[in-house]
This record gives sequence, structure tokens and C-alpha cells, in this order.
Amino acid sequence: MRLYLVGLIFCVITILTFIIGLQKDPKKIPSNLINTSVPDFKLDHIGNGIENFNRTDLLEIDDVKIVNVFASWCPPCKIEHSQISKLSEKHFIFGINQKDKKNDLLNWLNKLGNPYQAIGSDTKGRASINWGVYGIPETFILDKHSKIRYKHVGPIMQRDLEEIKSIIRVLENED
Repeated sequence: MRLYLVGLIFCVITILTFIIGLQKDPKKIPSNLINTSVPDFKLDHIGNGIENFNRTDLLEIDDVKIVNVFASWCPPCKIEHSQISKLSEKHFIFGINQKDKKNDLLNWLNKLGNPYQAIGSDTKGRASINWGVYGIPETFILDKHSKIRYKHVGPIMQRDLEEIKSIIRVLENED
């Protein structure tokens, strides 16, 4: 009887954990960097007329900024590219190109367009680690003071644009 009761309690706990887990949005993954200043990072220069950037560059811009971590070999990155392009029409977007080959990146940008203010190459993935990235694409929205205020995991889809624009509007109206 006692063994039966222990088994029943274990099953109930397992089922409740599963139900609670299903109710959470998988795109909303907590980040320890939310509401913290941009981390220190170093990116390699790509060349070919593409500007590089670093932490200081982000700190000097007193406006809302977007940092997008992407690669030419990443199919979801290609899917989100048109949304990144739309956002770049009104906002500064900086790209961290993760573990990519220079020629592949340049071909990708020539084919799809370059929506980025600047792009740095993260060939070893160290900068991505500093940003808390564990999969790409990931996108960060920074406020006027270069604090990370929002992290979007996965490709930005058309359905995500309104939420992202809303977050940006709120941040633009903050002091």
C-alpha cells in the first residue's frame, strides 16, 4: 500500500510539472542579462566596406538599438531576414555574425541585402557567450542607455513584429 501511494504521488508530481511546462512560451527564455548594461565583447572586422562595432559604439548611441546574432548557414536566420530589414528602416540594427565564413556571409548579404548598421564576426563564439546566446538567431533590444531590455529567441516572424515594435515604442518614450 505504501509503495502504491509513493508511486501515485510521483505520477501526480510528474503530470503537474508537465502541464506547467506546456503552459510556458518557449520563446520567453529567461536571461540574466535583462536590465543590465551591454556586456564586454570583441568582434573581428569583416572588411569589404562593412563597419565593425564594439561595446563602446553601442554605448555612444543615445537611442534604442537592436543587436541580432545570425549566420548565413542558419536557415531560421534567412527566414527572419525580411523582418530584420523592416526593423532597420527605423532603428539601428547591429549584427553579430556567428561562426561564419567571410565569403558565405558576403554572398548572403549580397543576395538578401544588408540591413545592419555594422556587423562584427564572432568566429569562435566567445562574444555570443558573453551575450548569453546559446542558439541562433537571437535578438536583443537595448534601451537608450544600452541596457538589454528584451531578448527574442529564434527567428523574428511577421507575427512577432508588432510586439517588438511595441517594446521599442515604450523604450523610446522612457527617459
